[in-house]
Amino acid sequence: MRVLAERKSAHLFLTKSAEARRGTRFGINIYVMGCLGCSVKTKDGMPLGCRQNGGCNSGCNRLNTFDWLSLQNVADVQDDGIVEVSFHNGMRKGFYFRPAKPELFTGDMVVVETDTGRDIGCISLSGELVGLQMRKKKVSPERVKHKIIRKASVRDREILQEARDLEKPTLIKARVIARSLGLEMKIGAVEYQADKRKATFYYTADGRVDFRELIRHYAREFRVKIEMRQIGSRQEAGLIGGIGVCGRELCCSTWLTSFKSVTTSAARYQNLAINQAKLSGQCGRLKCCLNYELDTYMEALRDFPKNADKLKTKQGTAVLFKMDIFEGLMYYSYANSKVPGRIYTLPIERVREIKEMNKAGELPEDLMAYVLEIEEPQEEEIGFDSVNDVVELPMEERRKKRRRSRRKKRSGEQSGNRKQGERKQNNKNRRDKNKKSDKTDESQKRSDAGKGKPSGKSNKRSNRNRRNRKNKPPKDKK
Repeated sequence: MRVLAERKSAHLFLTKSAEARRGTRFGINIYVMGCLGCSVKTKDGMPLGCRQNGGCNSGCNRLNTFDWLSLQNVADVQDDGIVEVSFHNGMRKGFYFRPAKPELFTGDMVVVETDTGRDIGCISLSGELVGLQMRKKKVSPERVKHKIIRKASVRDREILQEARDLEKPTLIKARVIARSLGLEMKIGAVEYQADKRKATFYYTADGRVDFRELIRHYAREFRVKIEMRQIGSRQEAGLIGGIGVCGRELCCSTWLTSFKSVTTSAARYQNLAINQAKLSGQCGRLKCCLNYELDTYMEALRDFPKNADKLKTKQGTAVLFKMDIFEGLMYYSYANSKVPGRIYTLPIERVREIKEMNKAGELPEDLMAYVLEIEEPQEEEIGFDSVNDVVELPMEERRKKRRRSRRKKRSGEQSGNRKQGERKQNNKNRRDKNKKSDKTDESQKRSDAGKGKPSGKSNKRSNRNRRNRKNKPPKDKK
């Protein structure tokens, strides 16, 4: 972007001519991921940026417009007195009349008037570029009603920070209340006005939701004016933000403002596998980036022959396997081939020839005669010189290194044997412990059975045996 600004400054002189106005169109609606046009974090009117070096992941550059004219020391030739003001780090933007005094610049924090009070935002665009931005968003100057009151003071910024600190606990309470009422909706984000008189709740829902009772609960709980605004899942992902699979911030939270419909046909034209998990973004819908290169693929597909899924030859019918769109190649294989897995690479010109032969009732002998011979790139032999005579370690150092390596191997083997022995010992101890527990269980069962009341017959028999043992005379020893 700096190169673009330097090129423009070299040969662009702002006049009222049509050429100058045409040149300024290059500066409008250029959204950047870096911090060059960052105007959210400021100090004394000077932008600080987030020091992410072009890869901002803190959300401070959400939907920022790169105002390259502000880098030039030139005055705007067309200044209608209207500026663009960004609120809540780019969550929403609006157009306001700028006062004559004091002089305000891009990046200044200002206090503006609204229908319900006052709010604090940051000037994101000024000068002639504002008119082009209004034309893009189809906003006429007659629709601009409010104006900037003054430049924000330190106390105003403190009040704004207090309002921002209320948003997270309010969001948690709002979700609890909505769930307790059994409403099929999801509260995605909450935005407080700077004077804390109004709170806007952004929610997503599949259909219409009757939230009249919900608004009564919110008004009773938060004591502010409530505004409910329904958004789509893609707008919700843009409000919350995040990192995509590409490793960068989501497009919807940084520069993408218009959401076009994305279908699975866009993936089919680009020869992508229809995998819902890989094709879906964080919003749960198909990724918007599927449309970025779709026009290029469509232009390249115009050169391909139509209805070329099957080619008839004397060897059989060849079926289209895949296509290389940008190389202009089509891959075929025989449906009833005796050698499975054989693929024939044909350029689109030869496919047209075979199609014309089939229309005329002629069948080529085989596709082998039409196969494109792809020359494999020959690997260049890289020469090298022997360094044995140049670099040679002393014998003592070599022996030391070998001994160290041997010691490492031995220590590794010993540690491995030690671990294996410990593992065996633990298994043996575990088995012995199980056996002991089984024996204790059996003895416990026997003792429990002995504690029970024995029958009368068994008791008499045991007493008789004891008496017999006592009265039995001892045997004579020979």
